[in-house]
Amino acid sequence: MFTGIIEELGTVSSVTNNNGGVRLIIAAPLVASDAKLGDSIAVNGVCLTVIELVETLSFDVSPETLERTSLRSIRAQSAVNLERALLPTTRLGGHIVQGHIDCSGNFVSAANEGDFWTLRFEFPHAFGKYLIYKGSVAVDGISLTVAALGDNFFDIALIPTTWQMTNLSSLKPGDAVNLEADVIAKYVERLTMLS
Repeated sequence: MFTGIIEELGTVSSVTNNNGGVRLIIAAPLVASDAKLGDSIAVNGVCLTVIELVETLSFDVSPETLERTSLRSIRAQSAVNLERALLPTTRLGGHIVQGHIDCSGNFVSAANEGDFWTLRFEFPHAFGKYLIYKGSVAVDGISLTVAALGDNFFDIALIPTTWQMTNLSSLKPGDAVNLEADVIAKYVERLTMLS
């Protein structure tokens, strides 16, 4: 489980094919400093398991994960958002983020407003039922608040720190992003279906 508060912007060292999936190696001095084999790390919001640890972090990404997430288009030298799993004593600064991606969306635009930014993302129709104005959503693992909501898009308002410390500032229109709905919305949906 994660909070959506990004700890480090890592750099992809290599991406190699691995039996239909890929082996992903990421340089991340802070996150790697106390990582252990088997640890869960959110990479652009996708919960991955550390399978090798030297001075870099290595992960195996399955074909199913590649199909569902924007990791399918990741390349060497890409900047990735990283967050270590919660500890029982960690402050929950964002919202509950599981690292279980619901779908990919697309980055549309960024509008600069002084030191602040408004970003727009498009999402698949089925994902819209989980979004509410001023509700939480994770984009590439970042806990964000929906600032505006349309039938197929939502906007987020960014403070300068989030713009500088995450990969959102490097997105180009049309880039794929990982979207995860607030888990509470999914449980409410399930409970209403069973009633």
